[in-house]
Amino acid sequence: METVKEKISGAFEVMKKDFGYSNRFETPVIEKVVLGVGVGSFKDPKKKELVADRLAKITGQKPAPRGAKKSIATFKLREGDTVGYQVTLRGARARAFLGKLLDVALPRMKDFRGVSVGAIDEMGNYTLGIKEHTIFPETSDEELKDVFGMAITIVTTAKNKKEAEAFLRQIGMPFKK
Repeated sequence: METVKEKISGAFEVMKKDFGYSNRFETPVIEKVVLGVGVGSFKDPKKKELVADRLAKITGQKPAPRGAKKSIATFKLREGDTVGYQVTLRGARARAFLGKLLDVALPRMKDFRGVSVGAIDEMGNYTLGIKEHTIFPETSDEELKDVFGMAITIVTTAKNKKEAEAFLRQIGMPFKK
């Protein structure tokens, strides 16, 4: 089975004729993968630590806590309280995570028929929302009461939406037909 790294390096030959590239370095690459999880609704600090622990297991990297920017009395939120966790993956870790996401996690989703092409923004980045973290093999399915969702953003060097779509198709992103 072809790895994500091999698919990325093979993208030049396919995209050369579609976009008229003359140089291998014109081909888009994956700059980083950013995962974000909101924990603002969890009041128990143990649940917040559980989210951080599971996110670390999924990505192989310790998540950074994100604090509230301002206090909101209605939500009993104070400035600096942890409202989420974020992990930024680059290089080999980003490619390894993408390989796991595309080959293992997405096919495990319930009623999966592909991801939306409309989630590509004008700058060539793709954002995917996942409702259940349990699709990743590292998480234990024993405690299903503490299921959380996450946002995964794949940042590419593509110049526009069309170029990003072609590149993501080339690396194996399962878009809806």
